[in-house]
Amino acid sequence: MTRLFADRMNSVHRSFVREILKVTEDPEIISFAGGLPNPRYFPVQEVARAAEKVLSQCGEASLQYSTTEGYLPLREMIAKRYAKKGIKVSASEILITNGSQQAIDLLGKAFLNKGDGVILERPSYLAAIQSFGLFEPRFRSIPLQKDGVDLQILEKTLSEGENKLFYSVPNFQNPTGITYSQDKLRAVAEKLSESSTVFIEDNPYGDLRFMGEDGPSMRAYMGESAVLLGSFSKIVAPGIRLGWICACEEIMEKLVIAKQASDLHSNYLCQRILDQYFMDNDIEQHIAKIRRAYKDQRDYMVQTMEEVFPEDVGFTRPEGGMFLWATLPESMSSIHLFDRAIKEKVAFVPGQAFYADGGGSNTMRLNFSNSDKERIFEGITRLGKAIKEEAK
Repeated sequence: MTRLFADRMNSVHRSFVREILKVTEDPEIISFAGGLPNPRYFPVQEVARAAEKVLSQCGEASLQYSTTEGYLPLREMIAKRYAKKGIKVSASEILITNGSQQAIDLLGKAFLNKGDGVILERPSYLAAIQSFGLFEPRFRSIPLQKDGVDLQILEKTLSEGENKLFYSVPNFQNPTGITYSQDKLRAVAEKLSESSTVFIEDNPYGDLRFMGEDGPSMRAYMGESAVLLGSFSKIVAPGIRLGWICACEEIMEKLVIAKQASDLHSNYLCQRILDQYFMDNDIEQHIAKIRRAYKDQRDYMVQTMEEVFPEDVGFTRPEGGMFLWATLPESMSSIHLFDRAIKEKVAFVPGQAFYADGGGSNTMRLNFSNSDKERIFEGITRLGKAIKEEAK
C-alpha cells in the first residue's frame, strides 16, 4: 500500500500540536499547549438565538447550496470592518473559507509548484508549514527579531532566487507573540517591491490587542500584492470554522476555482447564522470583553513566570493575542523537558515544530488564553519545578 501514496505525503507529517493534545486529554493535566480561545467567552446564547431566527425566517434558503464566494451580506460586513481600520476593499475581493486554515491551503494550490520558494518567519505557524509543505516548496526561513523579521537576511534571501509567497503573522505572531513595528513593515514592503513575491498577511489575532496601538496593514504599503487572511475563530468561536481571504480580482479568480474543486462553498447555514449574530449583537463590545480577560490572563502568566522560572529562561511579553514564547538555556531540550513536565501534569508545545528548517530545540510555546488564574499559577509553578529539575 505504501508505494501507492503520493510522494508529497512523505514530506509532511501529522500536526505535532494535535498529537500533543491527545496527551492532554487527561483531565489532571494543565495544558498550555493548544491554541484555544477561552470557551467561557463563546456567545452561546446569542448564536442560538441567531440560529433560531435564521431557520425560522429563511430555513429553506439557508439549507440550500450557495455561491463559492460566500454569503454576500457577510462579505459586506467584513469589508465594512476593514474600512473602519482604513483598509478599503469591496465584498467582491473577499472569499469565505473554512477557517483561515483553508485560505492557506487554497493559496498553496493557486500559486505553488514543486520547488517554488516560500518565505516563512523563523519560527513560523506550524499549520502553515504543514499546509504549504504538501505542495513541496523550498522553504526559506527568516529569523524573527523583537519587531519583525531580520531585514538583512530577508534582503540576502530575496537576492538568492525567486520566491512566490511570503507568509507572515504580523500581529501577535503564532508562536512567539511578537508584533511587527510600522517601520519594519514598511521596510519589508520596500524590499519586496523589487520582486514579484506576494505577501500573505495572516491576521487571526489582530482584534485581540490589549496593550499598545494598532498598526497599519501591509495592504497600505503593498496594495494588491498583499493578500489578507482573517478568522472568526478568535472573536466568535472556532467551531463555526469560518474565515476569509481578501485578495485582488486576479488572485481571487484562481482562489475561487481552487475552492470550487475543494468543497464548492463553506457551510452556508453557519454563514447565515454568523451574519445574523453580527446584525443582532455588538461585536465590538464582545471583543472588548475578550481583550480584558486575555490581558488579565497574560499579565498573570508573565508575573508567575517572573517569580518561578530560573533567571536564564527568557520569554516574550506580547501586547495581544493568545501566546507567549519562552527560550530555555541552550543546553536544555524542550522535548526532554516536555516529558518531565507531563509527569508533573503540565503541558506546552516544544518549539522545534515551528521551525521549517530545524532548530528551536530550547524553545517552547505557551498559551495563556484558555486557563484561569488558578490553573495558570499551578501550571506555571509545576513547569518551573520541571525546568529546575531538568537543569540539574
